[in-house]
Amino acid sequence: MDAHKFSLFFFNYALFLVLTLSFIYIEGCLASRFNLFEPGILMPSDEVEPGVDDDQLGTRWAVLVAGSMGYGNYRHQADVCHAYQLLRKGGIKEENIIVFMYDDIAKNDLNPRPGVIINHPHGEDVYAGVPKDYTGEHVTAKNLYAVLLGDKSAVKGGSGKVVNSKANDRIFLYYSDHGGPGVLGMPNLPFLYAMDFIEVLEKKHAAGGYKEMIIYVEACESGSIFEGIMPKDINIYVTTASNAQESSWGTYCPGMEASPPQEFITCLGDLYSVAWMEDSESHNLKKETLKQQYKTVKARTSNYNTYTAGSHVMEYGNASIKAEKVYLYQGFDPASLNFPPNNGHMSTPMDVVNQRDAELLFMWEMYKRSEDGSEKKRQILQQIAETLRHRRHLDSSVELIGTLLFGPKKSSSMLQSIRKPGVPLVDDWNCLKSMVRFFETHCGSLTQYGMKHMRAFANVCNSGVSQASMEEASIAACSGHDAGQWHPSNQGYSA
Repeated sequence: MDAHKFSLFFFNYALFLVLTLSFIYIEGCLASRFNLFEPGILMPSDEVEPGVDDDQLGTRWAVLVAGSMGYGNYRHQADVCHAYQLLRKGGIKEENIIVFMYDDIAKNDLNPRPGVIINHPHGEDVYAGVPKDYTGEHVTAKNLYAVLLGDKSAVKGGSGKVVNSKANDRIFLYYSDHGGPGVLGMPNLPFLYAMDFIEVLEKKHAAGGYKEMIIYVEACESGSIFEGIMPKDINIYVTTASNAQESSWGTYCPGMEASPPQEFITCLGDLYSVAWMEDSESHNLKKETLKQQYKTVKARTSNYNTYTAGSHVMEYGNASIKAEKVYLYQGFDPASLNFPPNNGHMSTPMDVVNQRDAELLFMWEMYKRSEDGSEKKRQILQQIAETLRHRRHLDSSVELIGTLLFGPKKSSSMLQSIRKPGVPLVDDWNCLKSMVRFFETHCGSLTQYGMKHMRAFANVCNSGVSQASMEEASIAACSGHDAGQWHPSNQGYSA
């Protein structure tokens, strides 16, 4: 081949190579943008091109719930705001994300950064842009049920946004707050009761309202919400921060390693919650599976097998969904494109505090930082004392009721009995609600601390005690007690 022909051949070959690479690059960008060739979902704004299987299409929906109120519970709203930012970066549209939070943290007088919420000691603001869908008095279990069912007529107040999902859509539900056996807290009573919640999920499935759903729950005894009652045939996969008998844990608290900025007097996050969110932020979620995320979060939430300062992450429902990629529910952040599918996680044990004691830590920090001899310092000390007195009252009242119902020898074993794995907390959920109401009527509100006694009330039901006997025992145990600020007439009933 002469020099001229060789040059022409080389030029044509080079031109062909450049055009081919350009085509591959453009095709790859389009595939990345529109997800046309991956099992999954197009974003609501993306156009469906001819030839794409309709069964693969749908809309991502998310419901984010902070079930508490008060600056001492800062971490729950911080968790939810962080989750919102993560989903938005993943491309999920605001109209498809519904947020429940009391919204009394960002502009709280105790917040050292007015209008800002952080979820990590070195974290950026996660509050900016979070929609005010259901705030204040509208953060209720009934509104949550109506939103999940897509029932606009049943919603009371708020933005009116509901999960108007179709059969091909996927739903991500995340909840963060206090819990107890069989219940999750809400800032406006009553509590969310497990069987009521499961019935809502079953109705949503029966109506053909989604293709698949995943649920992440941060709360003490959160496994009890699903233990023995979560169906495996309604296309829902659940993970919980703890099993049915243990606490979950707050973290990034004052004095811890890692500690929040010096000016903060409350915990910034929760162990399970920051575990799943920080995992999502460090992976390409088109490569990471739900199973991989579960294993990583399980290890970190156990505090690397130090279960005295960690909890057992549990899973319930349809386990086959675990094989799917996380981005199908949380979206995909283009900035994570080159992150590996499983790039490790924090391997250092975390300093934590029991969820139920985080309130006391917060009040103690307020007390320490108040001026010596000031009226404010005296008032905070009084509040700590009253809180501890009410806690002791709840504990002793439940113990005394057990003695009156079962006798001194059997009381403890009856009240604290734990059923076998796979068996529901209680056989009759309406009975449980009745027993709680009798107790609160005569002994005062359970509060987020007293939630831990829900198992005792469930065992009262399971042992066949009549409602009349429970009311008589409650009257005898708490006769003459002044519940004060914890009277149900002030805070409402938990059932």
